[in-house]
Amino acid sequence: MLKDVVGTHDMLFMTLDTLRYDVAARLLDEGRTPNLAALLPGNRWEKRHSPATFTYAAHHAFFAGFLPTPPGPGPHPRPFAARFPGSESTVDGTWVFDAPDIVTAFADAGYRTVCLGGVGFFNLRSPLGRVLPSLFHEAYWEPAYGVTEKHCLEAQLARLEAALAATPPALPVFVFLNVAALHQPNRHYLEGADADSIESHAAALEYVDRQIPRLVTAMTSRNRPCAAIVCSDHGTAYGEDGLTGHRVAHEVVWTVPYAEMML
Repeated sequence: MLKDVVGTHDMLFMTLDTLRYDVAARLLDEGRTPNLAALLPGNRWEKRHSPATFTYAAHHAFFAGFLPTPPGPGPHPRPFAARFPGSESTVDGTWVFDAPDIVTAFADAGYRTVCLGGVGFFNLRSPLGRVLPSLFHEAYWEPAYGVTEKHCLEAQLARLEAALAATPPALPVFVFLNVAALHQPNRHYLEGADADSIESHAAALEYVDRQIPRLVTAMTSRNRPCAAIVCSDHGTAYGEDGLTGHRVAHEVVWTVPYAEMML
């Protein structure tokens, strides 16, 4: 249980922004994401439902401890939860904290908290783009991390490596990494594509998969075990029922891949 590793393990929370569950599961079955497959419990993504249909709302919920939940009837126990009366999803295995969000809770537990933003809600360029990053001790964003950059995750990982190298070994870290590659525009990951499609979305995930070994090396380089949560915040539509994009109540938007693991 994640509750048992707070204080002893480094923590990685990575959101693969906009990744659809069906695409993630299909690429796993086709052997196109071998590095993610090697990390996932049982070599499978867990099918879950996001608490929101777009990045800002979903991450507010995540940081309050409301992670994606299984699609069946609940209540579903939560790994983290802010203390409040009457919570039906707080159980013996839940790490309950006296803070409004998990970032502050990890800081209160002695962690150095680091945010590596990707999409615009983490870009630090406006009051709105600073709301979520302001929860962290350190927050980083530059255009090279954003949705239009083909090598965005590589740029983020270079910053992550530098941030970890500058952190005293005795200090545990809580790293939040928001990966922008899956978000539109993603056509640049599919050779010859002139428009975004479910296949360019898939090609973006293959790009992300190729960077996973570097991420794991970085997060396990500090001689401290590392626990991780990896999930999507929402999916996106590519023409299903006439819909394009997200912030709409549709199955391909609500349904996301989720995994908890030890690196």
